[in-house]
Amino acid sequence: MDIRQLDCFLAIVDHGGFNRAASALYVSQPALSQTVRSLERDLGAELFHRIGKRVVLTEAGTALIDPARAAVRGMETARASVEAVQELRTGRLDIAAMPSPAVEPLAAMVHDFHQRHPGVQVRVRAAFTPRDVIGMVRTGTGELGLLTTPGPLPEKEGVVSHSLGVQRLVLLAPPDGPFPAGRPVAAEELAGQRLITVQRGTAARAYTDELRERGVEFTVAVETEHRVSVLPLVLAGVGLAVVTDSWRGTARRAGATVLDLEPDPVLHIGLISRKGQLSPAARAFQEGALTQQHRPG
Repeated sequence: MDIRQLDCFLAIVDHGGFNRAASALYVSQPALSQTVRSLERDLGAELFHRIGKRVVLTEAGTALIDPARAAVRGMETARASVEAVQELRTGRLDIAAMPSPAVEPLAAMVHDFHQRHPGVQVRVRAAFTPRDVIGMVRTGTGELGLLTTPGPLPEKEGVVSHSLGVQRLVLLAPPDGPFPAGRPVAAEELAGQRLITVQRGTAARAYTDELRERGVEFTVAVETEHRVSVLPLVLAGVGLAVVTDSWRGTARRAGATVLDLEPDPVLHIGLISRKGQLSPAARAFQEGALTQQHRPG
């Protein structure tokens, strides 16, 4: 059993099948199948049930996922440690990020990192809730995580949280919306409005759910898990949407009205890492992000 075999196994798990995994790895499907069969022979167990063109993990395959990720991550850390001697000229960093902080502050953080280490590829993995981010960091799917939460930053076993400041929630409305630009919108004024909401577990959804608990009645026009659809829906006049302030610039350039909310809801931004040794790329990214956060101006 070698790291290449484990890489192939995880690619099939992550991409949902042999064909997509082969494309992602730039190998032929027969070559990938042969590699997996060799791994199965080494382990003495089948890892996938082949059902027509579909594959389903066996119990043995499920049991292999976490150890395989740990082994691959350990090998990547070893390789990156050697590359650190060459000042991080190559390498890769996986970051699990929720959609809103993936706009900002992540864009500025990646720009700063690439200014210093242009040869290191940054791969951003999608996560939709703080729990998703923590889970991906703990299992090694992402070495670092970026999340927002209305409460204190999480301090769970196996991860460390670093504060990156705060973001605020704002209201998006079409240009001809019900509220005038330039003044905050009180939470109670959302009564009777049509809102576009996102999935549970997010700060924006927690805010709208709290409104309803406080007796502010509104109509849910659309509930979507696709954050990129929120702004087009607002511009189309479908409804209003509560989003983080990181969308302000994009929304205004697109023609939407961005309104502050009253009282002012604040989210805490956290950079999450595993306890223990980080790869040189992750360590450099984390140090740069924290330095940038405390930089004057």
